[in-house]
Amino acid sequence: MSAGAVPPGATAVRAERGGGPGRIGRAVAYPVLGLLGVLVAAAGSLVQSAWFPLGLLLAVGGAVGLFWGGALATRSKLGSLVPAGLWAVTVLLLTATRPQGDFVFGAEASSYLFLFGGMAAAGLCVALAPAERPLFDPTRGLGAGGRGKAPQKKG
Repeated sequence: MSAGAVPPGATAVRAERGGGPGRIGRAVAYPVLGLLGVLVAAAGSLVQSAWFPLGLLLAVGGAVGLFWGGALATRSKLGSLVPAGLWAVTVLLLTATRPQGDFVFGAEASSYLFLFGGMAAAGLCVALAPAERPLFDPTRGLGAGGRGKAPQKKG
């Protein structure tokens, strides 16, 4: 067997597991997702009160997109947990006031909606992350509409 040849059953096994990234891809993806979690938290903290109510929707929507996208990209719950955890830590650190009196979050409803809404969305994305099922099932036809064909009864 040559170096580029694929063993006979390897494609089927890869399709059964969901065709997700390998170990190296995940090892690269987790730090990138963590950095994106910090950046989305910092940007969302600034945008949510500046352009209320659309800024709040944009900030929480961006966070949800990152959490859910991380789970889909890595095909694991950890892909959603890493950016969600660093997002929460960053937001909580930004809630503290500095000795000079500076602060990022004011005592407004939008700040609390961003904080608690983002944390609730993070929990939901981690809990509902579709890590067990494949993102795209190559064994199903395009016209199946997401459902497999019912097995035919014999006799």
